Amino acid sequence: MMGNNVNVKVENQIAYIGMNRPNKRNSLATELVEELLGALRDAEKNPEVRAIILYGEGKAFSAGGDIDTLQALENTADLLNYMQSASEITNTIKNLDKLVVAAVHGFAAGAGFSLALACDFVVAHSDTRFISSFTNVGLIPDLGLIRSLNGRVPSAIAKEWIVSGRPVSVEEASKHGLVNKVATGDVVADAAEYAQFIVAAPPLANKFVKYLVEHANEYSNETSLMQENVIQSLLLQTEDNREGIQAFFEKRKPSYKGI
Repeated sequence: MMGNNVNVKVENQIAYIGMNRPNKRNSLATELVEELLGALRDAEKNPEVRAIILYGEGKAFSAGGDIDTLQALENTADLLNYMQSASEITNTIKNLDKLVVAAVHGFAAGAGFSLALACDFVVAHSDTRFISSFTNVGLIPDLGLIRSLNGRVPSAIAKEWIVSGRPVSVEEASKHGLVNKVATGDVVADAAEYAQFIVAAPPLANKFVKYLVEHANEYSNETSLMQENVIQSLLLQTEDNREGIQAFFEKRKPSYKGI
């Protein structure tokens, strides 16, 4: 399916969602924000989709906020409305039941860095640079980057990357656990290959793993254990659990249906 600002296709149980403003390095104009939110929500509702790959058309993943859009906004209320709409993208990605892989190439700068880190996994081309470019223009990170970054790297490293605004190579990002796989060819194709373990896994278990990991630090040990016990009691009654056990004894790959 083609859109003006977002390209979408579903193939082999993967939804490919491409930001399509290559002449603007996929910066987040209002139209792109709206179409991207719609595409993510459609993929969530599509029963054929097991995994989502988010990528950028053209020479880069995303340059982040769109300067033309921001300069056209005349007051604090309009700016706040735009910021809330844009930040809903990263919030939506984190709250989807389905797992999302960012396929990053060129650079992920500013809010583009935020988008990449909102995803559950990052596959990045070896030429990629991650840039928290906000302080270069007198701003702080947005779209949840401070929380996402601080949750993945030591706080001193997060502060360094943010305050310096310098490009971070794939090698450096990988050293700190930000990149799951480094691609040397077509990053979207490599992301699709990487995502096969998601497609092959039981969808209901994936859903709860994502939720529990995202919220792991929000609850006491007792509450976390209770959540695990309740969810496990539900999953033990599913067809997917029975299929997994049967496949184990029959020495074959299981075929999960999400029920």
